[in-house]
Amino acid sequence: MIGGGIAGLAAAWAVAERSPGADVLVLEASAILGGKLRVAPVAGLPVDVGAEAMLARRPEGVELAHALGLGGSLIAPLTTSASVYAAGAAHPLPARTMLGIPADVSALRQSGVLDAAAVSTVEGEPGRAPMPPLTADVAVGALVRTRLGDEVLDRLVEPLLGGVYAGRADDLSLRATMPGLAARLRGGGSLVQAAQAVTDVGARDPASGPVFASLGGGLGGLPAALAASGRFRVRTGVTVREVRRTTAGFVLECGPVPASELVEADAVIVAAPAAKSARLLGDVAPAAAAELSTVDAASMAIVTFAFRNVALPPGSGLLVSSREGRPVKAVTLSSQKWPGTPAGLTVLRASVGRVGETVDLQRDDAELTALVLADLRILIGVDAAPIDSLVTRWGGGLPQYAVGHVEKVARIRAAVAVVPGLAVCGATYDGVGIPACIASARLAADQVLASLAGQGQ
Repeated sequence: MIGGGIAGLAAAWAVAERSPGADVLVLEASAILGGKLRVAPVAGLPVDVGAEAMLARRPEGVELAHALGLGGSLIAPLTTSASVYAAGAAHPLPARTMLGIPADVSALRQSGVLDAAAVSTVEGEPGRAPMPPLTADVAVGALVRTRLGDEVLDRLVEPLLGGVYAGRADDLSLRATMPGLAARLRGGGSLVQAAQAVTDVGARDPASGPVFASLGGGLGGLPAALAASGRFRVRTGVTVREVRRTTAGFVLECGPVPASELVEADAVIVAAPAAKSARLLGDVAPAAAAELSTVDAASMAIVTFAFRNVALPPGSGLLVSSREGRPVKAVTLSSQKWPGTPAGLTVLRASVGRVGETVDLQRDDAELTALVLADLRILIGVDAAPIDSLVTRWGGGLPQYAVGHVEKVARIRAAVAVVPGLAVCGATYDGVGIPACIASARLAADQVLASLAGQGQ
């Protein structure tokens, strides 16, 4: 496995589980495992400084936690009631939206996030001439703007998509970011009614419980538990520079050029970000490498704060419209969202950075912290000095699912599949969330094991 994020570690676990006795090795370039799952101390409290929640209604993440003996550590949010900051004020996020696309006009009106004319546009959309069948992928922004107007896009869809992908709705693929909605629209019709149908399916799920889950002590404990399982070997601080095909399998050239190390393998799973995967696959799967080189990525930073006895607005957090022109794109009120914060301590985290916006991320930690604190005064009314803070930077951390992304992924996998014993996985492919990354890891494990079985290994 090349890459020690959640996808690479989950792939190693899956291979070891399906093929007992196999010698499975994970090579990670950095000194820290886990990729974007990481726990760090803030005011002496372990907190997630990367991903802090996983979708619980999709089973892969929760299943893996149980398999690792962490089922008893799973926690649910205390509240998921979020707000959106738009037009200079905070408003409750309307109930029943599909990544910001409204499915409940009454809830939309009650939230006050849109003016009366925009609400009327949403209310009247099902009565308009129906959309033609959606036979090709489209950008979310163009679709929403055409059917529901600019306000819905700017004040609801953009903040929600920005929170998940750090991207822009005008560039993001409907099929890749909202596959259920895209499927509903293949026959055309109403965007609002399609969103209603998708959200109704979720509401009727008999197994529905909390939508999100985390782990006590931080979701960053998941990769640590995988690495500690003993089912596979892990080496950190090992940079893989090249993957070459041999008559017996593969050879990986690792480490510095003057003293490179060669690692031989029967099979290789590349679980690295798109740009690095493109470099690694250039020799063994050039067509896949060419496709991967076109996947853009957004950089961002998480600034985590601890305060003493600070009053926060109600709810789990705040999303910020990109139209506000503020560095902060989201605030998570961690001590109100998750159980376990000691009395008298207030913990929150702010996200900075959208695709194409790098100026603020180039500031040093002290400047970025001061900039975020200034935003917090305006966004949530916090005007106190923190007792501790931490800046965590995620360069190129979020792949951008441009229009045609689903088809691109199919081409990448097809190009990789012709190389026996080779597979890819990670956030680049089927979703940036933890369950989606684990699912891609299981698929990659199945592919390489089937390939090896076909070769009699």
